[in-house]
Amino acid sequence: MPKPLMCSPEVLNQDLHGRRVVVTGANSGIGFVTAKQLAKQGASVTLACRNEAQGTARADEIRAEVPNADLEVRKLDLGDLSSVRTFADGYLTDHDSLHLLINNAGVMNTPQGKTTDGFETQIGVNHLGHFLLTELLLDTLKKSAPARVVMVSSCYHDMAMGREGVIDLDDLHFDNRKYEGWVSYAQSKLANLLHAKHLAKLLEGTGVTAVSVHPGWVRTELMRHTMPGWMQSVTRPFMAMMGMVEPWEGTQTTLYAALAPDVEAHPGAYYSQTGTYRDKSKNVGGWPLESPNPNAHDDAMAQRLYDRSRELVGLAAS
Repeated sequence: MPKPLMCSPEVLNQDLHGRRVVVTGANSGIGFVTAKQLAKQGASVTLACRNEAQGTARADEIRAEVPNADLEVRKLDLGDLSSVRTFADGYLTDHDSLHLLINNAGVMNTPQGKTTDGFETQIGVNHLGHFLLTELLLDTLKKSAPARVVMVSSCYHDMAMGREGVIDLDDLHFDNRKYEGWVSYAQSKLANLLHAKHLAKLLEGTGVTAVSVHPGWVRTELMRHTMPGWMQSVTRPFMAMMGMVEPWEGTQTTLYAALAPDVEAHPGAYYSQTGTYRDKSKNVGGWPLESPNPNAHDDAMAQRLYDRSRELVGLAAS
C-alpha cells in the first residue's frame, strides 16, 4: 500500500498565535488531533462538539499536554439547525475574528433516519449543518482574511462500496427511493466537495480560500455503524495492511489544507490522503488531486446544490 502523505516540519511549526480556529467534531478522531496540533502551534481553538461534556474532557487532555493552550468548548449539534444558529450567535457575540473553519464532524453509513429538521441524517449532518454554519460565519471569515474553510469530504465521494457519488436534488432525503447507507454517504461527501468548489468561486477576491479534503481511511469512531469497535481492534493489523491509517496520519491532509502557503493558489481544490478510487492511479493521494468522479466537476450542479441548500436551511435566495 502507498505510504501516507505527511506535512513538512515547516507547516507543522508555523506560529499560529493570534489566529482563531473553529473545528467541528473536535471531541474525537481526527478532529481532536487537529485541534490539539493547532493549539500546539499557538492558535486559539474552539472545539465545536455535539457532546459538550466529551468536548470538555478532550480540552482538558489537550491542556495536560499543552499547558498554555487557548481553548474553548461550545455545543454544536449539526443535526439541529437551531443548535447551529445558537452556536454561531454565541461565537460571533464573543469573537470578532475567525481565520480558519474546519468542517470536520460527520457520520457514515448510518441507519435510515432524520435530523431534527427532517433532513436525511447523512446529508443533514455532513452537508446541510456545515453549510448553514459556514454561511453564518462567512462575513467574519472575510473580515479576518486571509482565512480558510476546509471541508472534510472523503474518497467515497467517488465510489462508496460500489455506489457512485451522485447528487439527487429531486430526492436528497430518500423520500421516494430506497434508502442505502453507502449511497447516502457518497452523496453527502460529494456535496462537501461541491460546496467547497462553489464557495471558492463566490469568495474570489475576498482573501478566503475554500477547499475540501479526504483524510484517509482513518481508525476512528466514524466506522461504528459499519464495524463494531471490538472488530476494529481484532482486525487492526490487517486493516493497516489494507491502508487504514492512524488519526495523526489522518489529520495530515486537513492540516496541510489549513496551513500550507500554496493552498491559496488552488481555491476549490480537493486534497487527498491515500485512498480508494475507481482510477487506481489516484490511490496514492495528492495535494491537490483531481477527482475521478465526473460529478465532482459539474459546476452547474454545484450552483444548484448551493441554491437548494440555502433554501433548505432557511436562508434568503442568493
